[in-house]
Amino acid sequence: MMAVTPDHVDLAPLAAALSEGALVLDAERMDKYRRDRALDPAAGTPLAVVRATCTADVQAAVRFAAEHGIGVVPRGAGTGLSGGATAQDGCLVVSTERMTAIEIDPTTRIAVVEPGALNVAVKQAAAQHELWYPPDPSSYEICSIGGNVATNAGGLCCVKYGVTSDYVLGLTVVLADGTAVDLGGPRLKDVAGLSLTKLFVGSEGTLGIVTRVVLRLVPALQAPSTLVATFGSLDAATAAVLDLTRRLRPSMLEFMDRTSINAVEDLTRMGLDRSAEAMLVMQSDEPGARAAEEIAEMAKICDGHGAAEVFHTDDPEEGAAFVAARRMVIPAMEPRGSLLLEDVGVPLPQLGALVRGIERIAAEHDVLIAVVAHAGDGNTHPLVVFDPADADQAARASAAYGAVMDLGIALGGTITGEHGVGRLKRPWLGDYLGPDVLALNQRVKNALDPQGILNPGAVFEHH
Repeated sequence: MMAVTPDHVDLAPLAAALSEGALVLDAERMDKYRRDRALDPAAGTPLAVVRATCTADVQAAVRFAAEHGIGVVPRGAGTGLSGGATAQDGCLVVSTERMTAIEIDPTTRIAVVEPGALNVAVKQAAAQHELWYPPDPSSYEICSIGGNVATNAGGLCCVKYGVTSDYVLGLTVVLADGTAVDLGGPRLKDVAGLSLTKLFVGSEGTLGIVTRVVLRLVPALQAPSTLVATFGSLDAATAAVLDLTRRLRPSMLEFMDRTSINAVEDLTRMGLDRSAEAMLVMQSDEPGARAAEEIAEMAKICDGHGAAEVFHTDDPEEGAAFVAARRMVIPAMEPRGSLLLEDVGVPLPQLGALVRGIERIAAEHDVLIAVVAHAGDGNTHPLVVFDPADADQAARASAAYGAVMDLGIALGGTITGEHGVGRLKRPWLGDYLGPDVLALNQRVKNALDPQGILNPGAVFEHH
């Protein structure tokens, strides 16, 4: 497959097969479709952008691409953090941003959702029926369900409620030849045939393009109680996390290091303790008196690990403010420089070793690394900060980025817990999977996409 230009391919048949106004050829309009939030400097210039309005539009785009040997880069809201939606020279970018329909069936507790619908919109639609959609990435207000499915996104509540794949019951997927298949459906139990629905969740657009999702919903919960604890040492905070998860099942257990705390305090002026080495944000959504009991047990555990301060609130707005502070870490760090965003996850007993190791890596490479984490499940988000105009600093940041992933692998962890491999983490995939499993992944990819046109260069080497 080679890059093509408008001079070498007639786009008129594609335009005729698409909905009115779906094809974008203007260079200025296409520019915003070249990168996701990873801001990959290697982003190319697409041949065209297809702003699909329905499954048929996606099928037409993929069929055209297959006929001409053109790469297809699927794109949702563009909030991805691993370069999974980075455009390639001469590709077709297929955007699902206009596909936003949401239907709620309160009887079966499902939502039938198009991929462009935002996560927050699904939550709001479910709430009208006293239902809840649990997966909640920090970017839930701006990320799309299609992107969540592509990366199997998690979020702050996944410590208790699981990740996207736990709520996907069915999919409509456009395959590499343009065929649309319906997988799964509105059934809670279904073991007929291979588990193909699960195969496509987390496949990052490399096996097919999702155009419809059937999501499982749960009954709405009561407002949670919130506990915030600060610690004078990283070791005390990570030890508290292990103790908390061994004894309890909090609905949220988040970690912020000193750099993250200070960045958020610079932005919000909400009175966070700038001297703390770490802060834990915890919640309990247990019913009735059980929530108070669980919060009291959390406080006791934190006190037992030498917490400098333990604060509890049952006020929903006050609790939401602390959760918002945790969600705000990435935008709070962005004014300090460009970010290389990590997504390393380790078994919980290795959380302390990972956090300490990242601290050493930052010192060794003389770069700033902030660490936030979904501590309850060992999924950390180290943020490597650098000035792209400083070539030496950029090189040190890149080396530190790789060193963190190497450390995660060495500790029995993964290079990505929820952001996806994309293009930025692909060089480390082989080290993580090993040659046999990597080859098995490639065999699946080759079977479903023999031309290699689906999201070329993402996850797998582009040949």
